[in-house]
Amino acid sequence: MVTKTGSLPKWLVGGSSIAVAIGIMNVATYGFTMVAARLLGPQPYGALASLMATLLVFGVLQLGLQATAARRISADPGHVGQIEHTIMRVTYRAALLLGLLLLVLTPVINYVLRLDNLLVSALVGVSAVPMTVMGGQAGILQGERRWLPLALVYVANGVPRLLIGLALVAWEPTELNAMLAVVIGQFAPVVVGWFALRQVRHPGEQSDRHAARPMAREAIHNSQALFAFFALSNADVIVARNVLDSHDAGLYAGGLILTKAVLFLPQFVVVLAFPAMASASERRRALTRSLSLVALIGAVAIIGSVVLSGLAMVFVGGDDYSEIQSKLWLFAILGTALSMLQLLVYSVLARQGQRSIYLVWAALAVLVGLGMTAVSSLEGLLAVVVATDAVLLTVLFALSLYLVRTPVEEPAQV
Repeated sequence: MVTKTGSLPKWLVGGSSIAVAIGIMNVATYGFTMVAARLLGPQPYGALASLMATLLVFGVLQLGLQATAARRISADPGHVGQIEHTIMRVTYRAALLLGLLLLVLTPVINYVLRLDNLLVSALVGVSAVPMTVMGGQAGILQGERRWLPLALVYVANGVPRLLIGLALVAWEPTELNAMLAVVIGQFAPVVVGWFALRQVRHPGEQSDRHAARPMAREAIHNSQALFAFFALSNADVIVARNVLDSHDAGLYAGGLILTKAVLFLPQFVVVLAFPAMASASERRRALTRSLSLVALIGAVAIIGSVVLSGLAMVFVGGDDYSEIQSKLWLFAILGTALSMLQLLVYSVLARQGQRSIYLVWAALAVLVGLGMTAVSSLEGLLAVVVATDAVLLTVLFALSLYLVRTPVEEPAQV
């Protein structure tokens, strides 16, 4: 049940350390992007942004594994030991397979992103391995409600990257050094996660439903759903590099720094609300309250981008990006829409829905199709992206409210 402290639900109050930790992680992550944008300049930073967007898209496997572990442990605490062993076995195998696949696809990444640098492109595959391992570790900690160790994992996922990135990019401002900082920093949360889980729990009672194969199937389902969302939220920067000149593509990538900040600012709400959204008796209240909180945070960010646009430009990248200052509020609206969409996608995973994700794939097809054929300017691309995401948000929100209108014992299959 959802109990209250003041007017806030227990799942939100109990994980306050997660809110602080994710805040630190986000500040560090966007501190890194801000430093990179300022020191690299629009064209090299545009290349780095496309690499980061690609890595974020393939990072859905990490998030799929985390969602699988957290949901299963929350739903069946009697088999925690078996779930821990199985999810980490699946995680290690998935990490190695993804890393090898991306290394094989290095020439493709290099061509699609127009990088002309195979070494930089290969670092995407190297970074994907520890990133995926972190997903299994974080899912176990989330499912067991071990908020403090999970908080430390999140802090380690941001701060080392900032410190290493600042040193390497200041020494030699290239996209290669920036990506090296990403790779090195990605191992820090894995070390923290290993330390938190170093005392191996005995597998205990065994259940066929927690065997490797069904767990892998669920992780794949969760990953493809999250892949649809992250492809949607990152495809525009790749479209920009193909339809705009390098200067405007760099400006657009700079504006997306604000979009990503607004997108990930309420990430702690998703982490804390997910177990409640998996409960049939709690999911409607958890969904509506968490969506309201995310919308409120987004509204503050939109107002701030208008009133304090000059200050926002400092974080976007400085005077080199001054041409987009008057459009920052649109990038903030885009970030708000994406943050609400992210929560809705996780609500689908929590109820193990299937067909709702087709809407996200359809929106991705529309965005890429219109972006590649009907866009010739930064303003035009921004308009297409905002409109597409707004329509998807409206439809998916209405559908989700309908499906969770009354508590049910069986998961909806839509």
